[in-house]
Amino acid sequence: MRTSRHTDVSDTPENQEQLAIGLPPIEKKNTLFLVDRRYVLITFLVLMSLLGYWFSQADHHARHTIATSLATLLSSEYFWLAVGVGLAAQIVDGALGMAYGVTSNSFLLSIGATPVAASSAVHVAEIFTTAFSGVSHIRFGNVDKELFKKIVIPGVVGGVIGVIFLTSIDGKLLKPYITAYLLVMGIIILRKAFKPRVEKSSHELKHVRKLAVSGGFLDAVGGGGWGPVVTSSLIGQGNNPRKTIGTVNTAEFFVALATGTSFLLLSGVDHWILVAGLVFGGLFAAPFAAYLTSRLSVRTLLITVGLLISTLSAFNLYKILV
Repeated sequence: MRTSRHTDVSDTPENQEQLAIGLPPIEKKNTLFLVDRRYVLITFLVLMSLLGYWFSQADHHARHTIATSLATLLSSEYFWLAVGVGLAAQIVDGALGMAYGVTSNSFLLSIGATPVAASSAVHVAEIFTTAFSGVSHIRFGNVDKELFKKIVIPGVVGGVIGVIFLTSIDGKLLKPYITAYLLVMGIIILRKAFKPRVEKSSHELKHVRKLAVSGGFLDAVGGGGWGPVVTSSLIGQGNNPRKTIGTVNTAEFFVALATGTSFLLLSGVDHWILVAGLVFGGLFAAPFAAYLTSRLSVRTLLITVGLLISTLSAFNLYKILV
């Protein structure tokens, strides 16, 4: 699950390293938000208590149905594979601030999920994770309203077009192209580790709407890419990193909502096991992501993630073509 954190661009060695290779800055925890998380935990416990009470008072048939569904979920191999995928993807996203969709989609394809099932699971899961992220960025003033207006509608349009395209074509025919796209994204992430960011004198942004449409389309078709495509491109043009990551992450909720809803309407709900696994696995990722961020350099993380995604995609492509 994507963490919602306050982006504070402080002059630290870690942030200098992030900005040097064109990545969003490392986000510092705000004590006020930590208090809010306690309220969220209390609310969660209260809701669980109410659900437990309701379950104890429900009739035998309802309890049997719920227990059977839960047992089916917990005994599903795909659920636990998705848990592992969600954990790994959120560790990557928590440590780098991007690449959740690309990482999770690469893993889901490698365990046998179809392109539609993989991408739809990722986007439905992201509806929940990006909601918390967007609220946090709005609250702490990290959103550029003018930039948000420019990217949100084109991003949604691109995402919906991507869903229609993905669901209207045979998954077996499309899988090689999606896998190749993920391989390219892995190489791009790997390339960032070795290419210094070029500072530009002008912060005038170009082709923003076209960039958002492309990012939304590729994100829907490939299961990920909104962050690597849109965030990296805007920062590369010289836009303020704090405003960029806050605005793009907030707009991502609407893109994920439109994309996830479109997938549900066009391809059904057969992938709920994958969604549950992604969300459940992401719940436990934050401590590991924080540990990696504190122990490993950004360049090391980029190389590791880039190699991981590229290797998985190359292997998947080999299995498809051979």
